[in-house]
Amino acid sequence: MTDQVFCPNHIVVTGGAGFIGSNFVHWVVKNQPQVHVTVLDALTYAGNRENLAGIPDSRLAFVHGNICDEELVDRLVANTDAVVHFAAESHNDNSINDPTPFLRTNVQGTYVLLQACRKHDVRFHHISTDEVYGDLALDDPSRFTESTPYNPSSPYSSTKASSDMLVRAWVRTFGVRATISNCSNNYGPYQHVEKFIPRQITNLLCGIRPKLYGDGLNVRDWIHAEDHSSAVWCILTQGRIGETYLIGADGERSNIQVLRAILEAMGAGPDDFDWVRDRPGHDRRYAIDSTKLRTELGWQPKHTDFSQGLAQTIQWYREHQGWWRPVKEATEARYAATGQ
Repeated sequence: MTDQVFCPNHIVVTGGAGFIGSNFVHWVVKNQPQVHVTVLDALTYAGNRENLAGIPDSRLAFVHGNICDEELVDRLVANTDAVVHFAAESHNDNSINDPTPFLRTNVQGTYVLLQACRKHDVRFHHISTDEVYGDLALDDPSRFTESTPYNPSSPYSSTKASSDMLVRAWVRTFGVRATISNCSNNYGPYQHVEKFIPRQITNLLCGIRPKLYGDGLNVRDWIHAEDHSSAVWCILTQGRIGETYLIGADGERSNIQVLRAILEAMGAGPDDFDWVRDRPGHDRRYAIDSTKLRTELGWQPKHTDFSQGLAQTIQWYREHQGWWRPVKEATEARYAATGQ
């Protein structure tokens, strides 16, 4: 544990209406009663104002805007204690089809935020991904650590790697008070139906056979969004400036294992799915070593039973069909157009 604890009263959360960002906002409102949250979100297809439903107006201000808007960002940052930066274009398939928005949001947007935090001396925490490290072989026992060399393999991961480098440069050159976290794959409520776990769940709820890329052996390291949220807060308040912390919950599973767990939990057979062609440059394995976060800051995940967390997630999608059904048809149409 670090000696000094940073105690913000007001934070700006970029991308706070998206999946991981909104889970973080809910976590903060529930667990940190002294904190007021301002969410800045462009409300692209992946952002949804309904993701913040139920949060009292006294705790939350919502601003519809873009992180590339320098004037807006400057105004918000001038009146806050910290910026927690979730906003990103994040879907690999979309980055392959059109990298342009990824460069704009993930690189240019991060630069705009860093400049504002530099100007107003505001604490900055940058949310990144384990995908910046590339991938590991399926038979490789090693896991990513904070010292693993960067080796991004998609337009998405390369733009996140770029933004990480900007943060480090602004810390070293300009003294910006920043930290970085690179996290493994999140699951939980409010995740867009284009993503792997909710796509399979909602396909089954719609009577559609789930789809599985390639050979299904690609491994992801899963963490519940609530555990990610607690880790980010821990780093924001206790992390050492200029440091990177990897967030993971020892949740390695192959895609076919995850799909079959969903099928079993929802009463379908283990082979009730269709194989589809693999995505270009599909990373084989991600695995996070979160020793630094756990030993230095004392963080521990709570959702360590994946089957239980998955059951809760399935139940959430059953109970919130009005949330996801309006976008389901268009999402599947986009996949069908690419044969996936």
